[in-house]
Amino acid sequence: MLIEIIISLLLGILAGTFTGLIPGIHINLVGTFLIFLYPVISIAPIYLVVFIVALSITHTFIDFIPSVFLRCSNTTTELSVLPGHELLKQGNGYEAVILTAYGGITAIVAILLLAFPFVFLVSPVYDTLKSPYIIIIALTISSLFLIFSEKKKFSALLVFFLAGILGLCILNLGSLNQPLLPLLTGLFGGSTIIMSIKDRIKIPEQKLNDSLSIDKKKIIWAFLGSLIAIPLSSLFPALGSGQTAVIGSQISGIKNDRKAFLFLNGAINLLIMGFSFISFYAISKTRTGSAVVVKELLGNFSAEILIVILGVIFISGISAFFLTKFLAGFFSRKIGKINYTALSYITIAVLVIIVAFVSGFLGLLVLSVSALTGIYCISLNVKRTQMMGCLILPTIWIYLGVIFS
Repeated sequence: MLIEIIISLLLGILAGTFTGLIPGIHINLVGTFLIFLYPVISIAPIYLVVFIVALSITHTFIDFIPSVFLRCSNTTTELSVLPGHELLKQGNGYEAVILTAYGGITAIVAILLLAFPFVFLVSPVYDTLKSPYIIIIALTISSLFLIFSEKKKFSALLVFFLAGILGLCILNLGSLNQPLLPLLTGLFGGSTIIMSIKDRIKIPEQKLNDSLSIDKKKIIWAFLGSLIAIPLSSLFPALGSGQTAVIGSQISGIKNDRKAFLFLNGAINLLIMGFSFISFYAISKTRTGSAVVVKELLGNFSAEILIVILGVIFISGISAFFLTKFLAGFFSRKIGKINYTALSYITIAVLVIIVAFVSGFLGLLVLSVSALTGIYCISLNVKRTQMMGCLILPTIWIYLGVIFS
């Protein structure tokens, strides 16, 4: 059994490296494929769970590399695009990725230390907060908090509602397979890459320096901010890592520091992923697509399985940290020698092919509309996290339906 677990762990790390590096290949796609294959393959579910946990943790580390070097993001890395790319244009792309990796490895330690205290505390808290009224109020307050933290408040409100209405329309297209793929790829990935082609950015030679030029006090405050903000994301649906990162940056007072924000974003993404498995064990609620896969494979599981999952999180997290450093160094050495505009066109072509394969012609239409919406929202000069209204508004709508049904 131990040999099989080790093999599953190594394969998960390898697969997570691949999905993290290739724009548009999301963990949820792999999870869906795994659930589809499970009835026809004779593999014990625990080995598949080890695989998906290792894949998810590794992916979450490495996913920042295309975000920084290609300006290609998804819902977990969209806020790293601007600060990361600004550092890239200054020759500090390697440092930008490494900051997210240090945030991630710090989060891994926190997950291991806080897992069982969290299990005992989250259940009574969740029983109090699971009312649809509380969820609607919490989502509304957090959204208003983010909107009114902007200098251009009306523009932020406009972006939130534009993305929200787009999300309502697209998520109600019953004939569209995997609607989140073209929706989020267009809003956050395609729009950003098209803007980078328009700007014809030239990337300078990158510095490879492991000594981070950042105030350690800001690192501490950034991490404390992530720990304070993370329960919101664990307890409330549709409050993603983007909103949680902004809330955490406001709490910790580092919202204007690019480097501290990248560290915080890396920490929050790993905390959300790690605690999604712990939350499922504690309250039987799935917070991420990976936790959904674990639910489909195991159902409710024992404390012994949770310990195995925590072990996989630790080993894959350590491995992914060093893989991220190696790959960030590789990209830093090569990026200045590549035609960045041509690379952007290739990335768009890959995204189009993936969307066409998964979601068909209708998915391509959604991708186009979402990308145009994203470009307009970017032109209004507000934080891109406001575009997460595409998930928050539909969620509020669903819970209003629960209340009035």
